[in-house]
Amino acid sequence: MNTMKMLMAATVALTMGAAATAAAQPPAASTPAPAARLNPNTATAAQLGAVPGLTPALAAQIISKRPFKSASEFNAVLSPSLTPAQLATIYPRVFVPVNLNTGTREDILLIPGMTPRMVREFLEYRPYTSLDQYSREMAKYVDATEVARLRSYVTLN
Repeated sequence: MNTMKMLMAATVALTMGAAATAAAQPPAASTPAPAARLNPNTATAAQLGAVPGLTPALAAQIISKRPFKSASEFNAVLSPSLTPAQLATIYPRVFVPVNLNTGTREDILLIPGMTPRMVREFLEYRPYTSLDQYSREMAKYVDATEVARLRSYVTLN
């Protein structure tokens, strides 16, 4: 019984140590985790206002223009007020997911880091039947980390 308690205590200590280490690691500055990205169709004014570069007035404008059917519609609201550099810092944090089967070339190009070659690859494999199919096709051209990053910007809904 004492051995079991010691084993459990060691497991808890290791788990807590790993959690502390993970918490101490800063997130990648260029691309936040997919869960950190807000969908402007569902984000609250407070969530939008907390995004660097989005003023309360712009957050209110976003909310008033909802729902956005595409990334291009969302871009049309932001681009008159923001520079391309500002948009490049906002889109990793707030983005309308691009439907793999219906998104336009313009929608796909709005995905941060997208290139014209990758747009061709997106379009070439349509129609997609699953996100796994999409991941397999993209893995032919980019590494697993980039596949995961790109996948976080797309949907089949």
